[in-house]
Amino acid sequence: MNVLIVDDEPLARERLSRMVGELDGYRVLEPSASNGEEALTLIDSLKPDVVLLDIRMPGLDGLQVAAKLCEREAPPAVIFCTAHDEFAIDAFQVSAVGYLVKPVRPESLIEALKKAERPNRVQLVALTRPAAESGNGPRTHISARTRKGIELIPLDQVIYFIADHKYVTLRHEGGEVLLDEPLKALEDEFGDRFVRIHRNALVARERIERLQRTPLGHFQLYLKGLNGDALIVSRRHVAGVRKLMNNL
Repeated sequence: MNVLIVDDEPLARERLSRMVGELDGYRVLEPSASNGEEALTLIDSLKPDVVLLDIRMPGLDGLQVAAKLCEREAPPAVIFCTAHDEFAIDAFQVSAVGYLVKPVRPESLIEALKKAERPNRVQLVALTRPAAESGNGPRTHISARTRKGIELIPLDQVIYFIADHKYVTLRHEGGEVLLDEPLKALEDEFGDRFVRIHRNALVARERIERLQRTPLGHFQLYLKGLNGDALIVSRRHVAGVRKLMNNL
């Protein structure tokens, strides 16, 4: 797989080049690019499979470069490598397949590269449609900062959100991450796909399996993907959950 490195810092380009060069199955393309204009020119001539792209650069920044690539029929996969973690949502809206925070860790780079199969036009349209159609439509992925950097979790893999003090735990098919987002904001954005079952819990509607009353009179909700574990449904939300289940 051919990889083009785009970064305005020579040392950052050298480090990424060395890391990629040590991996089997990947080849660093030369020359690398130091700004957005150079990146677009080299992408046209070298046809990379993957672009490791910095965000803050003089002239066209990385987000603008990625947005231009979204307009192409067969764009390379984009992995952002940046010192800044506040652009994760914007990065996904321009179809990034990875978002790594500097200093990039080798294991995080490997994981991102494995995801970086060249996206086709249908995938790009599906990923960017919410933002393109409404400007503030619901996201298709949730971003969370983990030890790997910024992790992008597909919404259809999310099982539940549970609030605990200032953080929200997101449980997904691959594990758990912490979000610094209010549960109410998540409910407002994703209310058509998630339902509140407790003052501190939202669950994916399509994951609901069965509602069961315990001998003590509590209600438990079983969800697909939790391997038999159940969540408590508060009494005020039982009727709403039952009505939803009747319509599923």
